[in-house]
Amino acid sequence: MAKQVGVLLAGCGVFDGSEVHEAALTLLFLDRAGARAICMAPNVDQFHVIDHLNQDQTGETRNVLTESARIARGEIRDVADVTADDLDALILPGGFGAAKNLSDFAAKGADATVEPETARLVGEMAEAGKPIGAICIAPATLVKALAHRTPKVTIGSDPGTASVIESMGGRHQNCAVDDICIDEANRIVSTPAYMLGPGIKDVAVGIEKLVDQVLSMA
Repeated sequence: MAKQVGVLLAGCGVFDGSEVHEAALTLLFLDRAGARAICMAPNVDQFHVIDHLNQDQTGETRNVLTESARIARGEIRDVADVTADDLDALILPGGFGAAKNLSDFAAKGADATVEPETARLVGEMAEAGKPIGAICIAPATLVKALAHRTPKVTIGSDPGTASVIESMGGRHQNCAVDDICIDEANRIVSTPAYMLGPGIKDVAVGIEKLVDQVLSMA
């Protein structure tokens, strides 16, 4: 039976949602490996909406689940309706939405809170010993949700972000874009992706390694 892997999306677009390349690559590598991706997102309003042409705020209100459905081609579930029992593993693509909509890390840093249903599912997965992958800035939200477990993650090599992650109870490991950081004890895999870039072929290498590692642990 195919492994069931949750892909927790945060909207659609790098500046206010999920990073589309990272999300699509995750789905591609899961499909290539014979796993079944179960896309999901919280049914909440986005933190804000950004015009991706000029990076200005538009003043609109958009729903995270509705926007995430663009990436999932309409096949998506409300994260509130998903439990760890439904999944063999969970992966969080990056993009600012992972730190604006799945948590408010982008605005509040170490004082962030995690979106309640996201925190619940991440906690359930950790309690069940099921692997979790986190890409780009998503490890920051993961650390906040699992701070009591002192998870080891990477967001690349940015000292400022790494310092905040450590102040929240995480352990940061510098990592190249084409590599992964593995926390064996907590069964967490992370990769920097567009925290380092520079391009889609570069981030693809680390994301494929992350997907393969998560599946091998599932």
